[in-house]
Amino acid sequence: MDIWVFMDYLILGLGWVLFYSSHTFLATLNIKRKIRSLLKGQYKWYRLAYSLFSSLFFLALFLYAGSIPPIWLFASGPGSTYLGFMLATFGTIICVKSMRDVSVSRFLGLRPQDDLSENEPLVTDGWYGYMRHPLYAGLILIFMGYFLYVPNLSSLFHLAALLLYLPVGIYFEEKKLLTLYGRRYARYQKEIPAIIPRFGK
Repeated sequence: MDIWVFMDYLILGLGWVLFYSSHTFLATLNIKRKIRSLLKGQYKWYRLAYSLFSSLFFLALFLYAGSIPPIWLFASGPGSTYLGFMLATFGTIICVKSMRDVSVSRFLGLRPQDDLSENEPLVTDGWYGYMRHPLYAGLILIFMGYFLYVPNLSSLFHLAALLLYLPVGIYFEEKKLLTLYGRRYARYQKEIPAIIPRFGK
């Protein structure tokens, strides 16, 4: 591998580390409380700024990956392409259906508010009745599908970064949820698996 291509992939990997680190760091309760004390009344816009920052960072990583000379890991054929489409489609369906159970405007910050003063309702219905993190499950399928459709090293980096991040992301997210919802979330955590759904009792 050419040294410059190696550096491109190194930057891509570091970009994903920075993206997921900032994603978790900026969502922790302690950091949000410190930011609220600084912004005061303007904190109501924090969630929207956070969503825009994450979305633009995410898009920038994919655009950067597209600029790297591709290293193909295997030749895509009709079978892998079809399976990739199926996985990505099913992952998208899971993400869309799971978002029906939450307020999208509140989730994205389109409805300005102080989310530290008013907790969102704990959603345990729909896809959340089968797994605690259906959005993550959907993203795994989407990234797997993308890798099968575009089987190059960049796509593998995207998938590997997500899979490596999930245990860490889930740990910190659930630590926050236990603080917010206490025993209700602890009981839900014991009854419902994190990502791999359990459809039967």
